[in-house]
Amino acid sequence: MQAVQVVCRKATSDDIETLFQLIKGYAEKGIMLPRTREALEYMIDTFVVAEIGDEVVGCGSLTRLGKDLVEIRSLGMSEGYKGVGIGSKLVEALIEQAKEQQIPKIMALTYAVSFFEKNGFTVVEKEIFPEKVWKDCVNCPKQLACDEIAVLKMLS
Repeated sequence: MQAVQVVCRKATSDDIETLFQLIKGYAEKGIMLPRTREALEYMIDTFVVAEIGDEVVGCGSLTRLGKDLVEIRSLGMSEGYKGVGIGSKLVEALIEQAKEQQIPKIMALTYAVSFFEKNGFTVVEKEIFPEKVWKDCVNCPKQLACDEIAVLKMLS
């Protein structure tokens, strides 16, 4: 595939249906928590989307877990767009947001460990994030058998 021009921007309410469908596809495979349209509307300002031309082909969000910690969530792209750098561009945009907010630590729970390692993250024990456990894991169906890997990046 030839190089594509990927542009990341803040999501708007016009993106809600696209975000809903993208996340739903991952949630149906059990690799992302589902989000309702209402939840997406409520947290739209936490989302960044990746576009090629005028088509939204990826998304990710940044959720604050504590005064010095944010989490990358709902990171995904449309079928046919994996492996062309969209995920890395989204992570870059989310890291920039964390830096703007002066938050020194950014984490994710993921199955795509090598992707995050390639983007400067390190595998860590998820137990070091009690903020995450108490905020989200208590409601997760995989709570007692979580198989996601925690990754962390310290921002300078």
